[in-house]
Amino acid sequence: MWVLDRFNFLKILGKPIMKIAFMINHFPVLSETFILEQITSLVDRGYEVDIYAERIADTVKIHSKVASYNLSEHTFYFEEPSNYFWKIFKALKLLIYHLIRRKNWDNFLIILETLNVFKYGKISASLTLFYATVHLLDKRPVYDIIHCHFAPNGIKAIILRELGVIKGRVITTFHGYDVNKKFMREYVEMYKHILYLGDSYTVNTTFTGNMAIELGCPPDKIFKLPVGIDISEYNFQEKILRANETIKLITVARLVEKKGIEYSIRAVARVLKNYSNIEYNIIGDGPLRKSLEKLTTELKITNKVKFLGWQTQDEIRQIYADSHIFILSSVTASDGDKEGQGLVLQEAQAMGLPVLSTLHNGIPDGVLDGKSGFLVPEKDVEALADKLGYLVEHPETWSSMGLAGRLFVEKNYDIRILNDKLIEIYKNIPNPNLIEQ
Repeated sequence: MWVLDRFNFLKILGKPIMKIAFMINHFPVLSETFILEQITSLVDRGYEVDIYAERIADTVKIHSKVASYNLSEHTFYFEEPSNYFWKIFKALKLLIYHLIRRKNWDNFLIILETLNVFKYGKISASLTLFYATVHLLDKRPVYDIIHCHFAPNGIKAIILRELGVIKGRVITTFHGYDVNKKFMREYVEMYKHILYLGDSYTVNTTFTGNMAIELGCPPDKIFKLPVGIDISEYNFQEKILRANETIKLITVARLVEKKGIEYSIRAVARVLKNYSNIEYNIIGDGPLRKSLEKLTTELKITNKVKFLGWQTQDEIRQIYADSHIFILSSVTASDGDKEGQGLVLQEAQAMGLPVLSTLHNGIPDGVLDGKSGFLVPEKDVEALADKLGYLVEHPETWSSMGLAGRLFVEKNYDIRILNDKLIEIYKNIPNPNLIEQ
């Protein structure tokens, strides 16, 4: 509650507070802690932050900051049914309600405009625009900044602003998925004329920035701003191997094709032929879990590979602390999907873990190849096994590599420094109504 009280305290003192809206897909999401860290860091600085999401995420496990910052009281859902037929039925009821019961002709025309598929295409046909508009019409909130994560949310926010149901400067953050995956690229391509109207864009890597430019974003509106972490929450630990200790390898990832976990499992299987004192822990879940578990059975290493499922960030940090080497063998998926930044690589380096990853899209931006870890070509099991074998055979290198990684992350991925830069981007977006801090 102290965070909310501080908001009120600043208001009482008459200090102007920038009002920021975050427009995202689901909230809260354990796999998107980078968004949560950005939000809470801004709240710590005294900014008013509201969160808009299409629907609530799985809340079996929730990051502790969601509760400690009372974010649920500042989160609003567009309450869009997942079943398309029910979505249509409910939309018709809402349309009739606004026409007959509310008798607000202006609002009805705005709602009707969201159904103009000839003008707005897929976002209209999916009724996503409809439900967002219905939710916002009565409030018509005004913000200094509307910060959208992922391109589709940026497109939606720009249209909502055009319809007059929300006001504010729109800044969109690209993460890679939204400019890489084939169907997403096609979607963004369809709306490039709308995306062009955004006020500013941030990208997590040079690669993502180049892809955004290809899709029509004005280069002068694009700023490179990696996703950061709260360094204070990642305690550096020198990695050493004690006598008779098992070497613990770790991967944190969704179990999807672009994470390349098949290749890391195969590489581990090769190394196990020469070094049996290895345990490989995989944190995360996803559609490939069964096939990956089957692979470990085929390779006869089920006793060495553990699938731990989703864990909270606190639990993940503890596993980092108990591990020795981090692996993320990302690849380009068959549908074109690619890694963006690979934030877990920065988390692992912050904890002092040597990392092993691939020469894949934005990943080289975030690893000191040869110093804090090793990067190998995509899908190259032999190269992965070779570098992993080197790290297993030479534990005396872990300490210096871990320290190099920690210093690198402190310099380039500290959320406090990056949010200072983000606030400067906010302030420098041309807007006569922007509240100065």
